[in-house]
Amino acid sequence: MQIPVYPAKPEPGDRVAVVSPASGLPGILPLPFELGLERLRDVFGLVPVEYPTTRKMGSSPAERAADLHAAFADESIKAIVTSIGGDDQITVLKHLDADVIRANPKPFFGYSDNTNLHAYLSSLGIVSYYGGAVMTEFGRAGALHPITEESLRASLFDSAEFTLRPSPDFTDVNRPWEDPATFDSEPEMFPSEGWIWRNADSVVNGRTWGGCLEIVAWLAMADLAMPPLDYLDGSVLFFETTEELPPDEEVFRILRNLGERGILGRCSALLMGRAKGWSFDKPHDDEQRRQYVDAQREAVIKAMDAYAPGVMTVFNVECGHTDPMSILPYGGQITVDGPAREITVRY
Repeated sequence: MQIPVYPAKPEPGDRVAVVSPASGLPGILPLPFELGLERLRDVFGLVPVEYPTTRKMGSSPAERAADLHAAFADESIKAIVTSIGGDDQITVLKHLDADVIRANPKPFFGYSDNTNLHAYLSSLGIVSYYGGAVMTEFGRAGALHPITEESLRASLFDSAEFTLRPSPDFTDVNRPWEDPATFDSEPEMFPSEGWIWRNADSVVNGRTWGGCLEIVAWLAMADLAMPPLDYLDGSVLFFETTEELPPDEEVFRILRNLGERGILGRCSALLMGRAKGWSFDKPHDDEQRRQYVDAQREAVIKAMDAYAPGVMTVFNVECGHTDPMSILPYGGQITVDGPAREITVRY
């Protein structure tokens, strides 16, 4: 593993690639995608550039890799933003040309299935940015959430340190993207209990690694883009779970297996994204959502107590499949200050 390189940032007026290396969902659900493109242009002053597979469902892994190569190699493109996640991006990795990407490092934004590319870029020594998909964060119904907007703006344009702040509200309930009425108003928000700290008696600084927990498990099974253990010494791990709502037993087992691999015991802190407790397939009521989130938290605590006892853990961080979202640098520096209850990233 190399010393991480922070790619140069875009400026307003620059061209940015909009790609779909996970799923071509913009082709069948254009409303949030078009809104996201509009916000890239009008709110952030960037010029989005689409590629052949951006709106193409069922594109091959090789086709998606070709779009990525074109975006990285084009000197006029100053950042790369993904449209959405998916479930088979792992099949794209074997088609990537590391020399092309390493020679042209650029800020890369996305999350969920894009964990594959974040881990891959990290293995090349390139810092990327976990979060900020076109259809979800940029294309949020009604308006950008202030927490999301300030984090996106800082991570897109600034290289300084940025102190995250817990959001006073959140939602994990979605509305149908095929219905134009969805975009007439902001989503219903719920009061947030804020970040929950455990073993918060120290200040740690390290580079981040992690992402979507289910995708990390797949990468570990395929033994792709996994870092050597010494790379993770003193790291700040971060994980979050998807709208598939993995049971607490599965969350524990994944973390247990990462513990057996030696990963959990190397970290200096763990950030857990706020667990999503609702989906279209599992439309839980308020009590069911609370029970799901509590059970997941207990599963994480059980795994950490077994493999990383005493390590500081922060729950409910806005870095996953709930709204709003704060962007985390993947492979970049982060400081977790337990006594001050602060998380500061370097963008």
